[in-house]
This record gives sequence, C-alpha cells and structure tokens, in this order.
Amino acid sequence: MKLYHFESKPVAHPDAVVAGPHYRFTILTDRLIRYEWSYDGKFEDRASTFAINREFPVPKFQVVDRAEELEIINEHFHLSYDKKRFSASGLLCSFSAKVTLWGAQWRFGAQPSHGRRENLGGTARTLDEVDGRCDMGNGVLSRFGYAALDDSKSMLFDGQGFVAGRRPGDRIDGYLFCHGHDYKGAIRDFYAVSGKQPLLPRWALGNWWSRYYKYHQDEYIGLMDKFKSHDVPLSVAVVDMDWHMVDDPRVPHAGWTGYTWDKKLFPDPATFGRELHSRNLKITLNDHPHSGIHAHEDSYEEMAKFLGHDISKKNPILFDPTTPKFMEAYLNILHRSIERVACDFWWIDWQQGSHTKVPGIDPLWLLNHFHFLDNALGGKRPLIFSRYAGPGSHRYPVGFSGDTVTTWASLEFQPEFTATASNIGYGWWSHDIGGHFHGKRDDELVTRWVQFGVFSPIMRLHSSNSRWTSKEPWLYRKESGDIIEGFMRLRHRMIPYLYMCNVRASTDDEPLMQPMYWLFPESAEAYQVPNQYFFGSELIVAPIVKPRDKRTNLACVKVWLPPMHRHVDVFTGTVYDGNRELNMYRPLHEIPVLAHEGSIIPLDANKRPENGGLNPEHFEVLVVIGRNGKTLVLEDPADDSLQVEKEGPQTGERGSPIYYDQAKGELTAYVTGRTWSFRFLAVTERPKDLKVTVDGQDRTKETEVSISKFPDTPSMLVHVPPAQHMYHAISISLGSDPQLSVLDHKERIEKLLLDYQTEFEIKDKIWSIVDDRNSAINVKIGMLMSLSVDETLTEPIAELILSDVRGMHL
Repeated sequence: MKLYHFESKPVAHPDAVVAGPHYRFTILTDRLIRYEWSYDGKFEDRASTFAINREFPVPKFQVVDRAEELEIINEHFHLSYDKKRFSASGLLCSFSAKVTLWGAQWRFGAQPSHGRRENLGGTARTLDEVDGRCDMGNGVLSRFGYAALDDSKSMLFDGQGFVAGRRPGDRIDGYLFCHGHDYKGAIRDFYAVSGKQPLLPRWALGNWWSRYYKYHQDEYIGLMDKFKSHDVPLSVAVVDMDWHMVDDPRVPHAGWTGYTWDKKLFPDPATFGRELHSRNLKITLNDHPHSGIHAHEDSYEEMAKFLGHDISKKNPILFDPTTPKFMEAYLNILHRSIERVACDFWWIDWQQGSHTKVPGIDPLWLLNHFHFLDNALGGKRPLIFSRYAGPGSHRYPVGFSGDTVTTWASLEFQPEFTATASNIGYGWWSHDIGGHFHGKRDDELVTRWVQFGVFSPIMRLHSSNSRWTSKEPWLYRKESGDIIEGFMRLRHRMIPYLYMCNVRASTDDEPLMQPMYWLFPESAEAYQVPNQYFFGSELIVAPIVKPRDKRTNLACVKVWLPPMHRHVDVFTGTVYDGNRELNMYRPLHEIPVLAHEGSIIPLDANKRPENGGLNPEHFEVLVVIGRNGKTLVLEDPADDSLQVEKEGPQTGERGSPIYYDQAKGELTAYVTGRTWSFRFLAVTERPKDLKVTVDGQDRTKETEVSISKFPDTPSMLVHVPPAQHMYHAISISLGSDPQLSVLDHKERIEKLLLDYQTEFEIKDKIWSIVDDRNSAINVKIGMLMSLSVDETLTEPIAELILSDVRGMHL
C-alpha cells in the first residue's frame, strides 16, 4: 500500500510545544491551539483524518508555569490550566476579540450558555430520509468567537500508506480555534492543518444525470441522445447499482453488492463505455462493498489467489478494509478490472455504519481516502462520490448527501445546509436535485430545486426507480420543462465562472458557497438569511424555496442586500441599492441572483452548450460597472481544441486577466485567441465616446454593439472583432466614471399586473399609481400602502419602485 502514501507534516516544531507529565499544548498558529491529555503521558504525532499538518512557523507566545497553574498568553488568547485532567473548571481560555458584551470565555467540555447555540454549525454525514431540518453538528466558526474541535477518536495514518487506530485508554485530543469573528481566518487555519480542497476536474462542474433504475445499456445511451436532441448538456453519467447482477439466482445475498456486469442489461459493457465517452460523458458506477466478493463474481478467483483465500468451498471473501492486502486487491484487482471497461470514478454508497475490526477505524473514511488516492494514479485529477465522514472529508470530493425526500421542506433546508458545510471546510456537496423518493408530484417544486441545483456546487438530477419520479425535463408540464432545460443550459454556460471558483477554492481557501456572515460577521442581518449565500466572490444567490402565490403567480424570498453599493440581478437587470432587507418576488423562470458593482463574470457565449463542459470557443463576460473590478478567466489545458493545444502553453491553467477601472470607465482584457463579447448589465444606452481597441488598434467601427431592454435583460453587448494573434489585449472605454442606467420598470410592472389573477378594479388602482408621472416615490409607496388589498399584490410593485433610489419616477 506504499503506492497510496500521501504527503503530511504531522509533527509540530518543538518550540511550539508546552508539555507536562500528562498534558501537551501546541501553539499551531497565533489563533489555533492543540490541547492533549493522556493518562500515561504518551501523545500522538501521527497524522489524523482531521490533522495532517502541524509543522508551522512558531508563533509568538509566552508561558507562565507555576506549581499548580499553567498560563499560555499571546495577543489573541489567554489560556489557563490547573495541570489536572481537563475539565470545565480547570481548562479555560479568554480572548481579546470583542465579540460579546459579557466577554466570551471557553471552558473545556462546558455546554453552550446564554440560551442560544454559539457554534454556527458544520454539516452531517447524510440527509438520508431527512424531511426538513437535521442537526448539522459543529464547525470551526462561532458567534462567540471560539470553536473547539474534538479529534480524540479519529482514525490515524501510519505514514507508510495505511491507517491505524488510536492508542487505548483515557486520552483527549482537541483543537481550539480562537479567531473571533475573523471567519475566513479560521477557515484558512482549518485548511492549513487539515489540507486544502483538491481541484475538481472541469467536467465535474456540469450537469450529472442519475437515477436508481434498471437501464438497458441501449436505453441509457438513447436517453443521453435524447438530452442532446433537446440541447440539454450533460457531463457525468451516473449508473446506480443495477449495472451489476442484483436479483440473479447466482447472487446469494440481498444483491446490493456486486462486481459483475449484468449481461441481461449490459450485454457489451465495453461498447457502453465507449459510446458514453464518445459523447464527452464521464461514467461513475455505484458500489455497495459491504457484502464482500462472492464466488459468482468475475474477479473472485483472481482475488482469492492474491489473498491466499481457499476457494474449494466457494466461501465469500469478506469485506475487510482494515487489512492492507485486502485493500490492495480490492482496488487493483476488483475495481481496476471494471474501470478498464467503463468507469471513470466510483460512487461509494456506504450506509452500514462506522465500525470495523479495528476500533476507531471508520470504513467510510477508508473507502473515501483510498478510492480518492487510487483515482489519482496515472496523473489524473481525482474524484470520488461519497458521503461525509467527518472533519477532513473535504480532501475527498465530492459529497453525496443521501436519499432526499421530495418535499418543499427538504428543498427549504438544502441551501442553508450546503452553505453551512463551508464552516467545516466541506465545499462540494451534491444533492439529489428534485428529490429521490416519497413526497408527491409537484412540477413547481422540482423547477425551484433545479434552479438551486444550478447555483449549488454539483448539479445532479436524481430520482428513485418509480416510474413517476424520473427527472427528464420533458416529462414535466411545458412551463416547468422549458425552464428546467434553460437552467441546465445555463449551468454549462457558467462553467468558466465555476472553474475559476474551483481554482480559488483549492488555492485561496475560498469555498464556492459561503454564508453571508463570512464577509459581514458584525451585521446581524447576515445571520438572519441562512438560505442566502455568496456563490463565488461575484454573486449572491437567494433560492426560492416556497410555492408561488396563486393570484400573482410570483414566489417570494426575503433578501438582505449587504453594504456593497449597488447590486444588479443578472436575470432581470434590476438595480438595487445595498445595505437593506426586502422581499423579492419572482415568476417561476427567475430567482434572485445578484452581482455587485465591480463584478466580472465569465460565461460560455454558446446558448446551447455541448456535453462535457469543455473550454469555450466564444466567451461572454458579464460586467457590472460602478466600482473597480478584476478577475482571472482560467481554462483547463486538458480540454483545449487541437488548434489551441498546438499554439498555447503546455503547462498549467491558462489565465486571461480582465480589469475594470471605474474612474476611467475602461475595461482591459488580456485574452487568448477565442471570440470575446462583453455584456454590461443595466447599461441601456450606448456611450457617446465608446471606443474599442484590439492590440492598440482602434476597432470601434468594426465592433458590434447591441442594446437590450425589457423583456430581455437590460444591458449593452459589445462583440469584439477577432484578433490576428493568439494572445491579445482588448480595451473597451465607456468614458470617465460611467454609471448604471436608471431603469424604467413600467413595462415590467404592466406584465406582472396582467398576470395577476385578481379583480380588475384592484389592477386599475395599482396601475393608476404606477402610471402617475408626477408623484415622488414616497408618495407612490404611501398610496400603495393605503390600498385596502393584500400586501402580496402590492409588494412586488413596491420592490421595483424602491429598487434604486435614483429612480425618482417610473
């Protein structure tokens, strides 16, 4: 198993250690302390599932060591310890961060006080059967400014390519994060100790198709072609457990475990694999390994020979992940034989608990760790698909959250659940988008779920084997089906942005989804919108998770717009002032997705992208003027066309930096030889002094400029003429200090009112207020409020009237 050795630095610098007969403290960073107690004075220096790195520069601190008390002090914390077994009265820590009125203090093992949960949560092993909320455990962020992580019972790595259990006896091994409200600082320290998030393959960011269903291989290939005929792109083909023999008479167990293709369904697995790969699809197969390898399996005899297993009585080879030789055979014989035929990575569907022959070794941890390292062999960018196993699991993306119940309550919890997982560094959850089982048929629910899925880490449609639950978009009513297809196309158009965020997640410790309080920890409002989140650094997403009103045909979501100046909804072009709360109303085909001033968001310009999420030939870059902005559009050399591969650099991601200078009103892009278009959101008039240059040459006259207004997204599209060279510079000048346009929402409001299922008299009253060109905003709002009608009818109108304070009249 030396093949699976991975780099770690688990031994701390001796100058960072303060130790006694039964205790040891390690000051890992200036705000992260490891605390250990051992009955026999033996401490652990091996890497654990959580802590693989402890070797850091020694921070500044002082030690006050008296006969019955030890103090460790630096500018951020003051730890006091009575030199006895750790207890709430004997081990405590105070902090310099002023995050509470009473002065927050941590005591070992003490329960939360002051009548509220102090920890901001982490994530859960699974959402199996969860209908609504579940306990998300603890993360490393807290409103009280500190968080403790118990690592006492985790699995260890032996440094030789395998794992080990903890020493027996009374032992405590914990980590205290002392970061106050510097939440991003806490996460950086978390990743420093536990390892960074790996970089996902680009194709993983596209749409995944999954269903628990007995497909024949021709049926599955035909389904992929039907998605193609609908211009709906996919990148991953998931095959659930029925790829192998399940209910065949030769199978002597329940059938969930299997490693032999079911030839009734897959008569030619190699052809199946080639056909899917030819469509730019990656393949993952479901694996329930718990029942072991029985005599009917194709690899049984080869496995038995390697392991010295007696086959005379055809006894099964038991699943034993704690034995190195079994794991070697499990990966290099059993799974490799299938991978050569038609499997790019494995869906590890372990549901059988956390126990093995060795106390403290969780089989899920073993499977995740070794499958991930195994998938990396040969220089591949690795991927697995499995459940969360505890702190440190972020090193093995992506997460499978389990069998989701098909209800609004499930959808309502998932955005919060997914964003909160970043508090324990877990950035790549994949949910059963649309629900797996139970519940009822609800086209609106599935549509809203897909919209969230598109703006979540991994977009994977899934359903049970019921004939009524499959998620093909064309099986839904036309309104929902068309919207689902449109959002699935959008997901692939967003891959340039998602891939950029993927790289930032791996290199800069910035998970794709982040709760609002990460950036605004002192704003109470940031904690009151748990379903709203940052999606990358440019976008704020507020998924709609409740049904629409039958009268207005609009659904509502409470949104907090942080103090980031103005924001533009990328779907509607509506400009909103920041630093306020409001209810946003949207029809079924829209959700609030907001980009702040200075945002630059690269997209694939192809409105009907192909499978696989390859590098685009034509980029469309969304730009929100009003503040300075910059970004780096990254492309994956593995996905280059032959021409670009020939002309481009041979190593590393290729970057195209784009800058926007607000004072000059100038966008500058240093780009590769693609076609480039730039869409300036909420700019509805062509600037008089618009100038476009390519490599310093004036190309303004050759530039296509188009203005879009309602019902399209209000914006200006600048289509830059092609350049003569592979690498070139583009400059677009709008004139000094340009501003977002003040939009007239009268047409949008008229369309909303037209769709209202209510009395004509009410419509007339509302329209008379909207059509009043003489009254100021405050007067109009007063008139709306004075109407004796349900606020559900007037709030959507008020949202638009009040969106931008500059719009004194409609």
